[in-house]
Amino acid sequence: MHNHAPADYDCPFCDLPSDREPDVVYRDERVFAMICPRWWPRNPGHLLIIPVAHHENLYDLPAADGHAIFDATQLLARAMRTAYECAGVSTRQHNEPAGNQDVWHFHQHLFPRYPGDDLYRTPPQPDWLPADRRRAYADLLRAALAS
Repeated sequence: MHNHAPADYDCPFCDLPSDREPDVVYRDERVFAMICPRWWPRNPGHLLIIPVAHHENLYDLPAADGHAIFDATQLLARAMRTAYECAGVSTRQHNEPAGNQDVWHFHQHLFPRYPGDDLYRTPPQPDWLPADRRRAYADLLRAALAS
């Protein structure tokens, strides 16, 4: 439909490297969620919620996968509130270059929110957060999901 991935696109979500598997906090047959390596300093530990099947954007996403993403988002938002003791959450999802999409596989962001965090006026850190710092947040979420 409205696709922008080049013909030789190597999808980072379809071919998730094994060293990123510890970042995954949730998985079912349709969806997985992982700690995002891109870091907003006042909103640490935000998640990417991703369909297992490759769909470039919202326009291509089958309804069943969309429902599964929403269900997982709700479950994870509740766990995030408990695990991070945040004051709220925000979701964000981008489509096409003009919509700020930069990975050509649908994904939704779930951010922990805190009073005065200025999420929408704060740029992310320039480098990815080290794996050990990401895993600390993943462990908190896994514990909240298990309880």
